[in-house]
Amino acid sequence: MRENRLRTLWKSGGAAVNGWLAIPNGFSAETMAHQGWDSLTIDLQHGVVDYQSMIPMLQAISTTDTVPVVRVPWLDPAALMKALDAGAYGVICPMINTADEAARLVAYTHYAPRGTRSFGPVRALLYGGADYPQHANDTIVTFAMIETAQALENLDAIMSVEGLDAVYIGPSDLSLALGCRPVFDDVDPPVQQAIDHILERAKAHGLVAGIHNGTPEGALARIAKGFQFVTVSSDARLMAAGSQQVLAKMRAAQPAAGSTSY
Repeated sequence: MRENRLRTLWKSGGAAVNGWLAIPNGFSAETMAHQGWDSLTIDLQHGVVDYQSMIPMLQAISTTDTVPVVRVPWLDPAALMKALDAGAYGVICPMINTADEAARLVAYTHYAPRGTRSFGPVRALLYGGADYPQHANDTIVTFAMIETAQALENLDAIMSVEGLDAVYIGPSDLSLALGCRPVFDDVDPPVQQAIDHILERAKAHGLVAGIHNGTPEGALARIAKGFQFVTVSSDARLMAAGSQQVLAKMRAAQPAAGSTSY
């Protein structure tokens, strides 16, 4: 079976730099994959990507060594199993608030006897290899998102669930849950304290900690603290930022033109 390079990287003590895909297009996913990201996450929770769009995006990522990850919309067995059957090598599940929910997440993403995942790895066999069924349980990476006050209260119980590989912090939702500004990097003090606590408990439980970031600087600072999975912005945000930089330079060079037509 094809190795999961996330697991290999983490085992060596390294940190994975993850890209985020919000644009439902195979060519944009292929372009992102060829830039050298360690992994790319297709976001089915927010934005405009649906299952049919996800398939060509996974196929595009497969033209590289970049690891394909999917954030599913919710703790739904059908969504989780279909993402894995389509060839995702990691799944991120939002709003995991209790140990029971974490246990269900693990069950839905593992074949029996370790879980209840139904058998039908239609595209996963093509991506992972003919021996996918024998090795999937030990290859797929399962992330539980920690982003609510309830999850913070149940943190140790969630992280004690056998088979959970990693936690992923959504800073914006966590900020809202704690009555703070919904931002990625420059979070308010209560949120920073919560992030530090989640990281510390993840290390204690032997789990990988991941987090969403708005800038490379923010991601690098969090790697220095011990995060091993850092997302930087998204394809849509990067495209918008790049366009803004180009237009700002053009307009600065022609201040009297007052036009975006050159």
